[in-house]
This record gives sequence, structure tokens and C-alpha cells, in this order.
Amino acid sequence: QVHVVESGGGWVLPGGSLRLSCDASGRTSSTYSMAWFRQAPGKEREFVATKRRGTGATVYADTVKGRFTVSRDNGKNTIYLQMNSLKPEDTAVYYCAAGAGNPILSFLRSTSAYEYWGQGTQVSVSS
Repeated sequence: QVHVVESGGGWVLPGGSLRLSCDASGRTSSTYSMAWFRQAPGKEREFVATKRRGTGATVYADTVKGRFTVSRDNGKNTIYLQMNSLKPEDTAVYYCAAGAGNPILSFLRSTSAYEYWGQGTQVSVSS
């Protein structure tokens, strides 16, 4: 079993920054593709960013490209999401996910690519 835990959420003014962390522990002898998704009240869960296992290729949603950066501790199942220039529309519960497969890069935008999920951390952006 793999246990995924996020941390680092909170409240910030528009234009501010936050850094989220995610650690996948447990049966983690393999490296996982790891991603961030978010879900705002009344909306579906949406893709934010992912870092693929093996190649380390990174994909971002268009809504966060240029503002958010995902990084990873080398060889570890720990990733970070640096969020800059935050906007009120970034307010959501942010979820970290881990997946063991080797799908094509575009499929990593889908929740179906990930077997393990954290409980989420709240990010609130408002004045």
C-alpha cells in the first residue's frame, strides 16, 4: 500500500506564493509518476501538473503554465508545487496523486492514470 500526504496549503493574498509538498510512502520500491490536481467547490477535479516517472517529463495545465512549477527530489517519490502569482480562481483543494504505470504523456492529465491519492490540502487566494 502507498500512502500519499500533501502539506503546505493555506491562505494567501492575490499575487502571492505558496509551496505545496507531497510525499508517497509505503510500498514505494518503484518510482511513480506524480501529479497535482485541484477541485474547487461545485466543480470537477482538474489537472494541474505532473512529472512522469522515468523521463521526468513535466506537463502543466494551460491555466497555471508560467506561474506554477513542479519539481521532484531525485529518485524519491516526493514532489513539490511552487505556486506564484496566485489568483482567486486558484482557490481549491489541491490533491497529490501517484501512478505506477507508463502511459503516454497526454494520459497523465487524467485522474485515471493514478492509483494513489492524498486527502488534499486547501489553498485559498483572496483579499
